[in-house]
Amino acid sequence: MHVNKELYSFLLGVAAQLTEDWYASLNKSDIAGVYSSTDPKVIKKLKQQNNEFHLRFFQVFDTEEREFFKQLGDWIEEIGQDEQHLNTPIYFILREFFRTQEQYLVYIDRFVKLHGDQYKQEEINSWYRIVVKVFSEVMERFTEANHRYANKIMKAQQAMIDELSTPIISLKDNTALLPLIGDIDTTRGMSLLENTLQKCAEKNVTRLFIDLSGVHAIDSGSAHQLSQLIESLHLIGIQTTLSGLRPEIAMTAVKLQLPFDKVTIKSTLAQAISTIK
Repeated sequence: MHVNKELYSFLLGVAAQLTEDWYASLNKSDIAGVYSSTDPKVIKKLKQQNNEFHLRFFQVFDTEEREFFKQLGDWIEEIGQDEQHLNTPIYFILREFFRTQEQYLVYIDRFVKLHGDQYKQEEINSWYRIVVKVFSEVMERFTEANHRYANKIMKAQQAMIDELSTPIISLKDNTALLPLIGDIDTTRGMSLLENTLQKCAEKNVTRLFIDLSGVHAIDSGSAHQLSQLIESLHLIGIQTTLSGLRPEIAMTAVKLQLPFDKVTIKSTLAQAISTIK
């Protein structure tokens, strides 16, 4: 019902103008994101992406709906993982989808007026309905793609943070140092347990020095995880030496009755390292 080659041809003919009108009326004072960029390369790419959307969207008036979404899906995935759009608040992007939808409805009105009574109201209404329907689905699919790629980046960044938060520094003769800095909460404690065991195995470490002089606070959960780490290191044949325990951390360990019988304890890192023969 909504397929109409004359409307399709008309919209294709105004696609470039739609992009220029859209960008001219764009709110360029956004606090962040692609729409506020002044970089000519970013602006050029943004216009190209907008125009490409028009060209793909208008095919809904020239092809079957199922086939149409296959073609538009590629654009959605491309924009969903675009760096500039990932750095743009999602509500700004949805705002521009709605503005573009309004552009389409306005131009359909113009098309109808140009052709007088040539088309029945039922057919005209079907054009309006398909525009709103497609935009709703496009926004849903885009939001899902954007969320998926944002999570992928966040996980990669978290992996990097975990990597940096457990730096196993090789010394000599299969010995290594793990200097810990900052507070250790339960979440970091879990990461510490997993990453330390993995890295020690990869580096064939037989003796590990864990320095806590840079740790200001440790909760009961992470204290237990530290104990589990020492126990796990012992089970895989790695001797452990703790150094730099602050009084408050030592008190937490005593209160929790954590078993540190499998670890050597030194007051400073210098004393611990001096035991290397």
